[in-house]
Amino acid sequence: MKILLAEDEKRMNRALCEIMRQEGYEVTAVDNGENALYEIESGVYDLVVLDVMMPGMNGYAVAKKARASGIRTPILMLTAKSELDDKVEGLDSGADDYLTKPFMTKELLARLRALGRRNLPTNDGSLSFEDLTLDVKNAVLKCANGQSVRLGEKELRILEYLIANQGQVLSREQIALKVWGYESDSEYNNVEVYMSFARKKLAYVESRCEIKALRGIGYELRCKDVQ
Repeated sequence: MKILLAEDEKRMNRALCEIMRQEGYEVTAVDNGENALYEIESGVYDLVVLDVMMPGMNGYAVAKKARASGIRTPILMLTAKSELDDKVEGLDSGADDYLTKPFMTKELLARLRALGRRNLPTNDGSLSFEDLTLDVKNAVLKCANGQSVRLGEKELRILEYLIANQGQVLSREQIALKVWGYESDSEYNNVEVYMSFARKKLAYVESRCEIKALRGIGYELRCKDVQ
């Protein structure tokens, strides 16, 4: 799971990164509100840990702007403030959960697990869109007509990302970062290649869905009946 950590206090930033990485999370850290919002809007993160008091733009403002732009990524807000009004403001800004400093490591990790589950497939390990069901655990794409096909790893990740963000147009950069990661040397044309493979799998199961390319913008999974 990819986590964005936005925390301006350096020692806390380093400590939280270490804690989360030891638990197997992939963490990107920033130390101000503007960078936090930029990263959140990339759409490549599964969860955001957002400190309230940051330079440039506080956590409340970051959460509000992210939600206003259509970002649905779960947000855990961190703050030294413990008053009820502060918690309410955080939740009203768009945060999904709220953790007051100081906190125990076990509680932080429990909150992360709980929020992470909100972004996971259903209990049977599947995601759905229109006539499609994606069995993530077994890497199988199924259509309501009874057809099914096994997917390669990158095809699976691309379709998983598109279905999880149904109704949104995802840029080639977003897809490359989500599927190949920040440290990958892959070129953007890899997205084109594997998008073609994913389209062939949709055609094979005779789905009514298609991956629509919007020139200069990105890709969207949509029903062929929708123009």
